[in-house]
Amino acid sequence: MESYDVIIIGAGPAGLFAALSIDTTNKKVLVLEKNKKPGKKLLLAGAGQCNITHSGNVREFFNHYGDNGRFLKNAFNNLNNKDLIDFFEKNGLDIITYDSGKVFPKSLNSEDVLEVLINNCIKNKVKIEYNTPVLETISESDYNFKVKTFKRVYKAKNLVIATGGKSYPQTGSSGDGYKFIKMLNHKLKKPLEALTSLDIKDFNLKDLSGISFEKCIFSIWRNNKKIDSFNGDILITHKGLSGPGILNNSRYMYPGDIIKINFVNAENIDEFRNHFLKDLNKSGKDMIKTLLKRYNLAKRFVSKILEILDIKEEKLCSQLTKNERKSLLKTLTEFPFEIGNLSGFHIAMVTRGGVSLKEVSSKSMESKKIKGLFFIGEVLDIDGDTGGYNIQAAFSTGALAAKSINKV
Repeated sequence: MESYDVIIIGAGPAGLFAALSIDTTNKKVLVLEKNKKPGKKLLLAGAGQCNITHSGNVREFFNHYGDNGRFLKNAFNNLNNKDLIDFFEKNGLDIITYDSGKVFPKSLNSEDVLEVLINNCIKNKVKIEYNTPVLETISESDYNFKVKTFKRVYKAKNLVIATGGKSYPQTGSSGDGYKFIKMLNHKLKKPLEALTSLDIKDFNLKDLSGISFEKCIFSIWRNNKKIDSFNGDILITHKGLSGPGILNNSRYMYPGDIIKINFVNAENIDEFRNHFLKDLNKSGKDMIKTLLKRYNLAKRFVSKILEILDIKEEKLCSQLTKNERKSLLKTLTEFPFEIGNLSGFHIAMVTRGGVSLKEVSSKSMESKKIKGLFFIGEVLDIDGDTGGYNIQAAFSTGALAAKSINKV
């Protein structure tokens, strides 16, 4: 039985960064990867351009991870966005930052990012075995683990679970880590899609696919109760809704929820109602389609909602009935959509859910139940917004786990 000081399961960004950060002077490190090559999902990041992090004050990052952002405080204190950029630049990778705050390799090639990680693992004398899916993880006691593969059984003093989530299963990210969580007697929060678009039940705007709305106000309703309100850009697709506003807040959404969209961005609906009714009265001789276009609504969208409401486009504003005015106001400010499904793990960029953070120390990424057991990256119950936040979290949690292992 081969013995190692550290075994890391998964050669993604979290696992590789942990491996290259461990002091191997007195430690043998093995990375086990089920695929024939490392970093398959990393290579897809940012459409293959690899958005490695986001610029700005790292203290602002916490708001980009839903309700669990504060868990990453120690990880970011140990390795923040500037530290990460310095790491890559010191390794010869030029970096570019866009006005949006997104940070990429100047080459816009994710393979260059992966090459830096692998080269540093090689320099650090880390052994990586490919085509080696893990079948079972066993904790015999603190600092005493067995890892079973098809080939052999390994023994380790420290075990790091860096298997990722369930998104993009075609890359091998098929949720293997969740069975290890259960094998090691830890609680698993149900994995669901995040950073994903929505399939809308009985969607009646499919012929408007491609139309987008900037800074839309929208709310989520469940069992006739308002869950929360958000603001963001929304894109209509042939199946439903997407765009940054939907993607970044999909972590809060479930099938059966109702999304109500305010297409005119009225922060105060009562004030907008009064303004709109006055507008109708002043524009009595104008066609309703003409009036609606003044509210920065796309021509096709105006035509469609009037069709849905059975109001003729050429109808004069003065001819609208009381019920037509009421339904038009409701449609503009609270257009309801029922979520049929989240668009699936094959489309979702990341996974929400994972090992319960109540059982993992935020100071070390070590299990609170078993010493020597660590969880890093997407297998944690943390998911970030688009813009480099998820990859930064992967690198930072990997680095913090390595720092903790180095102390042992």
